[in-house]
Amino acid sequence: MTPKSKSREPRSRKNPDFSSDAEERIRQRAYELHEQRGKIDGFALYDWFQAESEIRKTKKPGSKS
Repeated sequence: MTPKSKSREPRSRKNPDFSSDAEERIRQRAYELHEQRGKIDGFALYDWFQAESEIRKTKKPGSKS
């Protein structure tokens, strides 16, 4: 038997409260942060979490996006 591989589904499919639109906005914001830093490698995870935090703060209570 072969071990099960980890799912590579986008987060939006695993978490119904996290829409693909929100994921795309996070992706775009994370890239903006990367550009602002001068495109220096090594900060991808930090940029993603920062962008996710910013996007989630702008999420309206009760909305699904």
